Amino acid sequence: MPPGPGRQGRPAREEGTGRPGPDDSPRRRPAPPDPFELPRFDAPRGRDQRNPADEGRRRPRPDGERARPEGERARREGLRPEGERVRREREGERVRPRGAALRRDPGGRFPPGGGRKPPPPRPPQPPKPPLVLRLGNPRRRIKIGLIGMTFVLSIFAGRLIQMQGLDSKVYEAAAADQRVRTEEIPAKRGAVTDVNGHPLALTVEAREIAVDPSKVPADKRAQVAATLAKELGKPEQEIAAKLARTDSRYQLIAKDVDPLVADRVLKAKPPLPAVTTKKQYKRVYPAGDLAGSVIGFVGDDGVGLTGIEQAKNALLAGRDGEQRVEIGRDGERIPMTRSQRKAPADGRDVRLTIDRDIQWAAQKAVAEQVAATGADSGTVIVMDVETAQIIAMANSPELDLNNWRKAPEEQYVNRAAAEVFEPGSTNKVITAAAAIEAGVVRPDTVFSVPYRIRCADRMLSDAHPHPTEKMTFQEAMEQSSNTATVQAAKKVGSQRLHAMLRAFGFGARPGGGVPGAEAGLLPDYRQWSGSQSCTVAYGQGVSVTALQMASVYQTIANGGVRVEPQIVAGATDGTGRFVPAAPGRQTRVISESTAKAITAMLEGAVSAEGTGQAAAIPGYRVAGKTGTANRYDPQLGRYHGYTASFVGFSPADAPRLVVLAVLQNPKQGHFGGQIAAPVFKDVMTFAIKSKKIPPSGATRAAG
Repeated sequence: MPPGPGRQGRPAREEGTGRPGPDDSPRRRPAPPDPFELPRFDAPRGRDQRNPADEGRRRPRPDGERARPEGERARREGLRPEGERVRREREGERVRPRGAALRRDPGGRFPPGGGRKPPPPRPPQPPKPPLVLRLGNPRRRIKIGLIGMTFVLSIFAGRLIQMQGLDSKVYEAAAADQRVRTEEIPAKRGAVTDVNGHPLALTVEAREIAVDPSKVPADKRAQVAATLAKELGKPEQEIAAKLARTDSRYQLIAKDVDPLVADRVLKAKPPLPAVTTKKQYKRVYPAGDLAGSVIGFVGDDGVGLTGIEQAKNALLAGRDGEQRVEIGRDGERIPMTRSQRKAPADGRDVRLTIDRDIQWAAQKAVAEQVAATGADSGTVIVMDVETAQIIAMANSPELDLNNWRKAPEEQYVNRAAAEVFEPGSTNKVITAAAAIEAGVVRPDTVFSVPYRIRCADRMLSDAHPHPTEKMTFQEAMEQSSNTATVQAAKKVGSQRLHAMLRAFGFGARPGGGVPGAEAGLLPDYRQWSGSQSCTVAYGQGVSVTALQMASVYQTIANGGVRVEPQIVAGATDGTGRFVPAAPGRQTRVISESTAKAITAMLEGAVSAEGTGQAAAIPGYRVAGKTGTANRYDPQLGRYHGYTASFVGFSPADAPRLVVLAVLQNPKQGHFGGQIAAPVFKDVMTFAIKSKKIPPSGATRAAG
C-alpha cells in the first residue's frame, strides 16, 4: 500500500526503538509490580535536559506542520500522565505504547474515550502464594514469659510472707478457735440460812441430759425416746420430736436431773446412743414457802430475781471458772492435749436474822386469821427491840419457792416491806410523842372529848358514839379517841407534827438491806388540806409500810432510839469464816422520858379498859396499840374496806420483842382489837417462849 501522507519521509526504525515490527520478537511482559513499592515519578525535563535517545525516536514533522504543545499532543495521542500509566500497568490494564497513533473508526472519527477500545477481559491471575507467618524472636518470648512468671511468683511469695510472717498470730488464733473449746465451770451458789444456820435456800448437784439426734439410728429412736420418758417423767412424744431433728447436733432433754437418775440413764440396757450428761447445779428450798417472798428465787440462768436472792446476788453467785480443751471433728475431746483450767470461786453463804421457828409460827397465825376473816392478805413482823433485827417477816398468802413459776406475780412481792397503807390509830403514838416533846401536852392533861369535832370543812368522829366527856390524854390514848388526838395535834401544829413523822422514818426507805422496802407517802405539811392536818394525827392521809410502823414501836420500846431494821446477820468470807454484818445506824428520835410515858399509855391500851385487851399475855406486861383505818383501793380508785392492825412490844418493863400484825380488807370484822390483836398474842407468846424470855413478874399481868 502506498505510503500515506503521514508516513512519507519517516526514517528507518532503529533496532530496539519505536513500535515493534512483524519480524521483531514478542515484547516481554514486565514483572508484576511490588505492592509495597511506591510509584516512581521522574522529574519533568526541560528543553535542555532531553534524553538523547529520545531524539533518535522523534519522527520528523512534514514541512509546514507546526509543532503542537506537549499537552495537546498527549491528548491527541491518548496519552496520560506518567503516574496514571504506571497505575494502569500495575492493575494489568493494556496500555497503548507511547507514540502509537489513535485509530479512527470507518467514518473517520475517533472512538469515544480518546479512541481507546474497551480493555479485553483480564486473563486469570496466577494463585497468590500462601501467606507465610514470619515467627518472632524466641528470646523475646522467653523474656516475656519469665517476667510473667516472676510477677505471679512474687504475688504468691508476698501472700506467703503475709500469712506466715505478718498475720501469723491471726491465723494461729483462728485455727485455735476451730479446735479449742472453752467450757464453763459453774460456781456453786452460796446458801441462805436462818440465824441458827438452818438452810432456807441451798444449791445441790444436778445433771443436764442431752442427745445428738444425728447419731441416733432411725430404728432405735423409739426405744431411746421410751427409755428417756420413763426415767425422766417426760412425755414420750416430746422426746421423739427432738430425736427426729436429725439436722441438729444438740437437743436438751432435761435439766436439774438428780445424779442418781442420770446414772441410770447412762447405764440403761440396751445402751442409749448419743445421750450425754453434764454436771450442773440447781437451787432448792428445803422449807418450801417459809419466808418465800423474803428469800426470793433464782431464774434458769442462776441469777437472783427477787428477795434476798436478788439483793445479795453478787455475794451468793460467786465467779464461774472455765476450761479450754481441744476437740476433734466429732466434738469429742482429744486426749493428751493441752488443757487450761481456771477454777471457779464458789459463792458466799448469807445468814439472815430470821428465826426459822418463829417465822413458821408467824406464817401459821396470819394465814389462819386471813382465812377466818376472809381478808385479802395479812402480814406479821417480829423485830428485836435492841438491834432492830427482823426475827420473822411473814405474809399470807406466801410464795412457795419450789413452785414459784406457777404462783401469781403479786406473791413475788414482800408485802411486809413493799405494800403501803394508811396506818390508822397505830399512828397516834407519834402525835403523842410530838405533843409531849413539845411540852404542850402531858399524860395527865385533861381534854373535853366530844363524839364529833369540826376540822376545816369536815366533821371528824370517834369510832363509837359517846357523849362529850372529860378524859386525860393517857385515857384518850387507851380509848383510842380520834377527837382528843385532833385537839392535841392542833396544839402541836402541822410543822412540828410533820417533823416528828419524818424523824420516825415516814416518807423514807428504812434501810438496813431489806429487799423491796418502800418509803411510803408523807406529803409536805404545806400541802396538807384543812382536814388533812387533823386526820394525819390519827393515821389517815399518810401511808406507810408494815416495816415502817414496826420500826416506830421499836423506837419507843428502845427508849426513843431508832435503829435501822436489819435482815442480814452476816456472810461467810473466802475461807468460810462467818463475818457478822455491821449494826444498824442508831438515831435518837425522842427522849427516854417521853418514850416511857408513851409506853405507859400503850400498856393501858392492852388493859381491860383499853381497845387491845385481846392482845394481853398472861404473865407478861404488854404495851401496844390497835389500828383501824379506811383502806384505799387502788383498783377502785376510792376508799373501800378497812385495814385492821395491832402493834406492840413485850415485856413492857424490859422490852425485848416487837410484833406487828396487819390484815387487809377483812370481811368478817374489821376492828384491829378484834381480829389483829389475837394474831399478835399468838405470835408474841410463841416468840417469848422460843427466846426463853422470863415473865415480867408484875401484879398487872395484862398491862
